Amino acid sequence: MEAHVNKPTSAVKVLVVDDQPQIVEELCEFLESSGYRCVPCESSQQAIARFSEDVDIGLVLCDLHMPGLDGIQLVQELQRIAGKHRPFEAIMLTGRADKQDVIKALRAGIADYYQKPIDLDELLEGLRRQEVALHERQKSVELGHLNQKLRDLSESIDDLYQDLDKVRRAPRVPLGGEVDREQMPAIFDQLSPRQLDVARLVGKGQTNYQIACELGITENTVKLYVSQVLRLTHMHNRTQLALALSPSGSGGRARVTAH
Repeated sequence: MEAHVNKPTSAVKVLVVDDQPQIVEELCEFLESSGYRCVPCESSQQAIARFSEDVDIGLVLCDLHMPGLDGIQLVQELQRIAGKHRPFEAIMLTGRADKQDVIKALRAGIADYYQKPIDLDELLEGLRRQEVALHERQKSVELGHLNQKLRDLSESIDDLYQDLDKVRRAPRVPLGGEVDREQMPAIFDQLSPRQLDVARLVGKGQTNYQIACELGITENTVKLYVSQVLRLTHMHNRTQLALALSPSGSGGRARVTAH
């Protein structure tokens, strides 16, 4: 048997299953010298346990005629364990090429079969073909996951746009949650929307600098708006303005209208 040295190690592990230890040993030695990591098993039950605990197993070489579960039943059980999101490729090894067994194996989703005594180089070539096929299947699974994530993201974006649209269509909420123009003292009716914004922020006790930051205007502009508001409402200072806008309302309103 020729050793294949300096071969890159495959990321995919090969599950090697045969009830004859000598065959398992020979196959694993050859495949490992060819760049594959092998998981040797001498029964179907052992193979099921190894496959369940090692997600790197992506290729399965198994004998057809074994005690307990035969090779076809074993692959069907591995398919059940793997589900839709863990693809693997299986190759059947058989001591006799019974046509019905081959047909049954292919129908069960087994990719290929080789008759014993096995031509190792031919088997290696077939295994590499199945590794390529496995990578394609893995890509399809990953693309499926990605497409689902994109669909979920698209739905989330749609939801965000709908929420944004609702906010845009909703009546304007005054700054700071204060009462709207209809609920304010009549003396404020003559103020422009921006003057009202400044007045409300003054009412909340904010400094000119804080108001400038919140409204995105300069501090000098804020000072100008404050003086306009005081002049238009006939108030003397910021404290009087704040009292007029306080939630208690009626007391402040009486003081405002008294001027």
